[in-house]
Amino acid sequence: MITFFHPPSKQLLMEQVDSDTLADAAYGIFEIMLNRGLEARGAPLFSRVEAGIDFLDDVKGVFAEFSDDYPSLAEALLSCFRDIESVYQMIRAGEGVVPTLTTQMYWITIDDPAAEGLSSNDEQAGKWLIFCDIADVDTIWKKVRDATVSGDLGISAKVSTARPNPDSRDDRKVIYVYTRDWSDEADVMRVREHLRALGVTDRIGYKRNLETFAGEYSEKGKKVTYYSV
Repeated sequence: MITFFHPPSKQLLMEQVDSDTLADAAYGIFEIMLNRGLEARGAPLFSRVEAGIDFLDDVKGVFAEFSDDYPSLAEALLSCFRDIESVYQMIRAGEGVVPTLTTQMYWITIDDPAAEGLSSNDEQAGKWLIFCDIADVDTIWKKVRDATVSGDLGISAKVSTARPNPDSRDDRKVIYVYTRDWSDEADVMRVREHLRALGVTDRIGYKRNLETFAGEYSEKGKKVTYYSV
């Protein structure tokens, strides 16, 4: 007799995940949908928060789409935050916009809108690494974010947040500024010079995704940065 294996349903898999993990996953997916949904509705999240405008109706609209696509995750999100208005107030206070005020996600990410089709996860890509003291990270991130959106830097950027990260080696925060191709030295150095113009004047390193994907990290006596300027 042949016995066929039937994979567990999506609902069963979710029931087997602990509530904290499910809530984290729910918020992460909702935040991605929210950022895309707000941009499609006319303005990105950070500009709405910094302008102090009311965008609750748009958040509710995105949440309705999220609930239709992921009903179990929407339920997990509300079990953690009570209602979507509570999530909205948290976002209005800086969650997902200001690194030192963001505790739900390990990273805030922003892409160059003109870099469609290019990914920071491509093997050919790489990134400048800017390590910041906590007191400085919000100011530096805002400059990097705005320059990325305006197309003056690379294809994408991200910053570590106030959420404790078990992979962090010290209390500093780090900003990654991605370029599309590590071998395009002219473009890599163009981005470095613009970072210098933004106030990042200390020597910083550039790491290729090749080394990151291979699990290679800096250690005493071992250097993994490809450029250092």
